Amino acid sequence: MVAGMLHSLYQRLKSAISNRMRQTITRSGLIFSLVISIVGSAAFLSGNNLLFLLLASLFSILLISGFINRLSLAGLELDLILPEHIPARRRVPTRLRLRNEKGWMPSFSILVAGATGSVYTQAIYFPVLPGGETVEETVEVVFQRRGPHSENSFFLRSRFPFGFAERNIQVTMRRELLVYPSIDPQPGFEQIRMSLEGELDAYARGHGHDFYRIRPYENLESARHVDWKATAHTSQLQVREFAREQEPLVEVFLDLAVPSAGASWFEKAVDCCAFLCWELNSRGARIRFRTQDFDLQVPSEGDIYTILKYLALVHAGGYKAVSGPGREDSFQVVFSVNPEKVLAAGWNHHHLYGMDAFPAYGSVAEPGRAKA
Repeated sequence: MVAGMLHSLYQRLKSAISNRMRQTITRSGLIFSLVISIVGSAAFLSGNNLLFLLLASLFSILLISGFINRLSLAGLELDLILPEHIPARRRVPTRLRLRNEKGWMPSFSILVAGATGSVYTQAIYFPVLPGGETVEETVEVVFQRRGPHSENSFFLRSRFPFGFAERNIQVTMRRELLVYPSIDPQPGFEQIRMSLEGELDAYARGHGHDFYRIRPYENLESARHVDWKATAHTSQLQVREFAREQEPLVEVFLDLAVPSAGASWFEKAVDCCAFLCWELNSRGARIRFRTQDFDLQVPSEGDIYTILKYLALVHAGGYKAVSGPGREDSFQVVFSVNPEKVLAAGWNHHHLYGMDAFPAYGSVAEPGRAKA
């Protein structure tokens, strides 16, 4: 049994060393080394057996400290449990899970930090992790770019037990995940959204709303539709629900024919498409998102996440022909660096945004003033 435990311990240490364990001497370690040097010099110069005994004790403390420190970091398993939908440049709550696979020995004073370029920019401290136990903490991660991500690196650090050295192990977690474009407002996006929603609201005000039913109130609903008579009768909040005519169709077209010099503009346009589609879907509008090689209507043919997944992987390039809008009475939003081409295909100019659509390329484009 003892032989088995020693073999297991050897394997843990071997695994830790092979997993790129690094060591940094701390200030306490330098001071302790200086004390060892002074005591050693005095022992050899004086030949005092007591000083030799003290020197041996100091070396023993240093060796035991290094051994325990290595053993504390050995046998640790780190995992990051990410949500299903992740937009770029937004703080996403995530569960960080740390497991001690040493069933008989706890690990002490463990610091988990993200490596350079990691999505995890903070640090979290675990004072003790019992043997065979797993701990979880909620942390925030940020992905700076859209598209596929395959790996993230973290450091496990410890100065236990005496703080003479800080040892760390770099842990790389390899997994495939897809990050959507940013769905948060950026300079110029809100003006485009408000202009479009203003027209949609004007359209909705011109259509009647018929009473449909009275139902219980749901959290975060507006109080303006509360039916106080029904509420008094049932002793619970009741609201009036109206049957509204079908929302108008909003067609969003992203032109993929962008030269290499417009790569940064294209990334902004992708973010703006994601932002507009997300906001319009939140208000219940019908959306038809199109490019030269993609066409999807929400909610009849798919959901908003299908559009976001496409936008996460889309690239500019090619000079495919631009087809016209599906319906002439739809609200059309077009992003293109070739306004003449999309206008010739039948798209209207009211919400046509070109190279001057975002502040980085000039002032926000007025409808109908997109520049090539």
